[in-house]
Amino acid sequence: MAHPHDQITKLFGDGVDQQVFPGAVWAIGDGDGLLHSGTCGLADPTDPEQPMRSDTVFDVASLTKILAVWACVGALWQDGMLPLDEPLGAFWPEVTGHPLGHVTARQLLTHTAGLPLRANLRNLYGTDPRAIRDGVLHEALNRSPGHAVDYTDRAALILGYLAEHLSGQPLDQLARQRVWKPLGMNGTSFGPLLPGLAERCAPTELDQATGIHLKGIVHDFSARLLNGVCGIAGVFSVLDDLALFQRHLLAAEADQGGFGSAWVAESLQVHTGGLTPARGLFWYPAPGTSPEEDIYVHYGFTGTGMWASPTQGRWAVLLTNKLYYSRDREPLMTIRNAFCTLAFD
Repeated sequence: MAHPHDQITKLFGDGVDQQVFPGAVWAIGDGDGLLHSGTCGLADPTDPEQPMRSDTVFDVASLTKILAVWACVGALWQDGMLPLDEPLGAFWPEVTGHPLGHVTARQLLTHTAGLPLRANLRNLYGTDPRAIRDGVLHEALNRSPGHAVDYTDRAALILGYLAEHLSGQPLDQLARQRVWKPLGMNGTSFGPLLPGLAERCAPTELDQATGIHLKGIVHDFSARLLNGVCGIAGVFSVLDDLALFQRHLLAAEADQGGFGSAWVAESLQVHTGGLTPARGLFWYPAPGTSPEEDIYVHYGFTGTGMWASPTQGRWAVLLTNKLYYSRDREPLMTIRNAFCTLAFD
């Protein structure tokens, strides 16, 4: 039988050959460090002088929700500043008297808050960041909280605003101070990236306005409206930093970084009862696995993914720029699921 490293190398090599993504960077590890890692393909398929490297910078898209929002919310929860089950209106004056004031942070984290599913902020609220904030925080709910699981980027955007309110800091500063700096994640930041760093970035989708693939500028248009810093997307990172984050998640020492073992244990379990799909707190059971297998995942739209299993004491990271080619989710999902199986078999 082939060694898992060889199988994974072939899996991602086939993905490059089939143009699912230009290239990939990946790692599997535990609380002590790396077990397997590798790279394949090119950062930019038009430039053979730019192979994927372990220090290639990626727009991690919705992994922002984990690296910034989930981690900072955990830090505030750990400090006793953020009650998960009190209505937001009880401690956040900005939403008191509005429909969102009846929602809890736990419902936002499990996507059961009943928020509107519409996410095109410009069409709804214009381009002024203050108007966008007011619109998102004051709009009517789509349904009563707690009755259904409806994924929407709004949950992370609202939790980012809440973290800023409770901490008195912008989200980028809060994440840097409470999570990334203590963990030594020096290659992680919100964009836009400075030109020198942007050169190391794997390009994502084609910008119709310029005819150039985005590099160092967040792909998500809503995040760009908010100057690149929000709970939805906007973080750029490298493999080594995500490995540090995942190692800490499994080791979960409360005095290192902004979140400890209690927050990890609270998050990596199903909170949605009989509702489907099952959800933890921003993490959710990996597709094709049961909650009992204890493999939780979060994906990013650019082609990224992070998996963690406290029971197995193992984590995995996948970084690709599949968005360079297409927004089609299916080919990459098949590869992600196969990678999960190999990583946690």
